[in-house]
Amino acid sequence: MNFDLTQEQEMIRRTIREFAVEEVAPGALERDRTKAFPKEIFKKLGDMGMLGLPFPEEYGGAGADTISFAIVTEELSKACASTGITYSAHISLGGAPLNLFGTEEQKQRYLAPICNGESLGAFGLTEPGAGSDAGGTRTRAIEENGEFIINGNKCFITNASYAKHLALTAVTDEKEGRKEISAIIVPTDADGFSVIDNYEKMGLHSSNTTELVLEDVRVPVGNLLGKKGEGFKQFLITLDGGRIGIGAMAVGIAAAALEKALQYSSERRQFGRSLSEFQAIQFKLADMAMKVELARNMVHKAAWLKDQGRPFTKEASMCKLYASEIAMEVADQAVQIHGGYGYMKEYHVERYMRDAKLLEIGEGTSEVQRMVIARLLGC
Repeated sequence: MNFDLTQEQEMIRRTIREFAVEEVAPGALERDRTKAFPKEIFKKLGDMGMLGLPFPEEYGGAGADTISFAIVTEELSKACASTGITYSAHISLGGAPLNLFGTEEQKQRYLAPICNGESLGAFGLTEPGAGSDAGGTRTRAIEENGEFIINGNKCFITNASYAKHLALTAVTDEKEGRKEISAIIVPTDADGFSVIDNYEKMGLHSSNTTELVLEDVRVPVGNLLGKKGEGFKQFLITLDGGRIGIGAMAVGIAAAALEKALQYSSERRQFGRSLSEFQAIQFKLADMAMKVELARNMVHKAAWLKDQGRPFTKEASMCKLYASEIAMEVADQAVQIHGGYGYMKEYHVERYMRDAKLLEIGEGTSEVQRMVIARLLGC
């Protein structure tokens, strides 16, 4: 096995790490307080060619691999998890379905603007009554005179306020109680389409999380993404890739928490010596470092398998599950090491803890990941 990054991957890591330190991290605390979306950061990422990173060059992408995507997501999330999740969703949920299932015309029309930064990527799957049970989808699309007429609601949708279009799932037929679910590309400025941004969240305050309301929204049947009735299969494939992004986000948050804990424990003095000289703290830090490294290796393995065209569903679930849970654990320990200061916003670690919690929920809860893994083990 070769754990070295390629020259291209190393160059991307150096570039994005420098950008994250200089452009993303300085405003992270203030954005968390004000809930301001990082528009300027994404404009700069677009100028750098990062917004189409893993997509083909003919659509304005950079043709990079999934490991590079994981590296960028980790580094952005280490600086600001709200920026990290915006980026991850843009690529893995917004752009990936178009790249995987779109026609040539759809890719030119809808994927290219995502690659060049004209539009952020978004994906409409979750509904008030259909989260992990996506088969509970109630949004409906009726075909009439060459159009789909769509009615329904979506919730917890990332980036929709800044997306010019998105793919969403809807029931297009129902036979013997079995729903036929299809994916349809819908412009966000279509008549009857409303994007509502008024959630009060625990964390990830400067990411854009919205509700979608569709009332007799009409789009041409040519906006069908892939084949009719294959929406369920498509979003399962999409979520596999998205789980690598969530895993990379988790590694970034955990790495940031570890870094802050190391810094604080070396500077803070108690009983005449630094905290880092106490064995109890050393053992905490050692365990935190070990788990961050293991999580990163799992994320990179899942990404490598995907890049090799090999099955990676189990590994994607494993990396998402493990990395999200250790992100919570490492952030919790970082708060504990900081003591009372860890409860204060200016020390950042309480933000890491709040931001990390979503990762145990989004793109399939920890419980769902365990179900996926068990099923693939033959249970």
